Amino acid sequence: MAFQLPELPYALDDLEPHMSRRTLTLHHGKHHQGYIDKLNALVEGTAYADRELREVVQETCGQPDLSAVFNNAAQAWNHAFFWLSMAPRGGGAPEGELALRLERDFGDLATFKQRFKEAALGQFGAGWAWLVIDGGRLCITTTSNADTPIAHGLQPLLAIDVWEHAYYLDHQNDRGAFVDASLEHLVNWEFAAANFEDAGEGNWKANRYREVREAFADSGLGEQSQA
Repeated sequence: MAFQLPELPYALDDLEPHMSRRTLTLHHGKHHQGYIDKLNALVEGTAYADRELREVVQETCGQPDLSAVFNNAAQAWNHAFFWLSMAPRGGGAPEGELALRLERDFGDLATFKQRFKEAALGQFGAGWAWLVIDGGRLCITTTSNADTPIAHGLQPLLAIDVWEHAYYLDHQNDRGAFVDASLEHLVNWEFAAANFEDAGEGNWKANRYREVREAFADSGLGEQSQA
């Protein structure tokens, strides 16, 4: 079964004014779709065509002869994760165990946001900023181009796309304004908490995201759905 573009878990104008309908239409419907189309063309007739996307990413990482497969698979996975990292009327503060762990590992939420913004702005050129679990601790990391934490044994909780196409229509060259808007108004702490609670089992396992998880599994992008 060919990989398919997963549907967004919200309407195209639900993230306005922080991310416009125009940006989301182009970013999801054109840009993300482009990675899916290229990946399908690259893996047609190979064993990767029947694998889950996460497995394709992990198995092709670091293999020069499969760099095109990795780049398109990783970008497809990163974007799928990015859409879930945002929510209409997002922002605010995490609750429960994730809030306690953020306080333990960063001191407080304000410090986390400042460090996350610094990392996102410090990523030279195209790439991503992530909140991940590394060795039992919450950490902030960045990856360049298509690289992704799941290729390096890290469990992502949240992601922000800092490629220019993610923010240029809405914020021009002001990456900082985009990161601020994301952290204050879009970040999906419920999704981060779901990933944190199920860190030992992988993504898409929390009941709160069952419908989205199953849609991703049907498209080949997520883990297999569980009964």
